Amino acid sequence: MKGSLFSHILVPVDFSPCSEEAFQVACDLARLCEAKVTLLYVIDMGAVASLNRLGLLAVPSDAPAQKRRLRHYARFHVRRLLESEAAKGVTMKRVVLEGAPFVEIAKTARVEKVDLVVMGSYGGRSGSVDKIFFGSTAEKVVRTAGCPVLTVPLPVKARS
Repeated sequence: MKGSLFSHILVPVDFSPCSEEAFQVACDLARLCEAKVTLLYVIDMGAVASLNRLGLLAVPSDAPAQKRRLRHYARFHVRRLLESEAAKGVTMKRVVLEGAPFVEIAKTARVEKVDLVVMGSYGGRSGSVDKIFFGSTAEKVVRTAGCPVLTVPLPVKARS
C-alpha cells in the first residue's frame, strides 16, 4: 500500500483512556498504510501555572523540580506506549513539548508535514459533563491543524 493516502500520522496523547484508544487506532492505520507515526505529548504549562497560582501544586521555588517531574512522567508514559503491543511493527518517533496543547499539536502537524492527526475526542477530564461534549482541544485542533483530523471516542464497551 505504499503511496497510500497517509504516510505520516500524528497522534497526540494525554494518557487518558480516550487518547490511548486513539493511539491504538493510529497504530492500526499506520500498519495498514505503511505510515510512520509521531507520538506527541504536550505538558500544559498554562494549566500548571494556574494551579500554582491557586496554591494547589508546589511553591514557586519548586518550579524547576516540578518541571522535571512532569517531564519524567511524560517520558515514562510515552515509553509505555512505545513498548506496547499496539506499537509493534510501527515506525514511531516521540516528541514531548511544553505549551498550550492545541497550539503545539497544530504546530507539530505543520512542521512535521503530517497527513493525518488521530486524537481522542476528549481528554483527561472524565466522569463529568465534559464527556458529553466534543473536547475543546480536539475541536481547536480540527479547526487549526491544516490536515485531516480523526477524533476517536472511547469504544462503547469502555464507557460507563
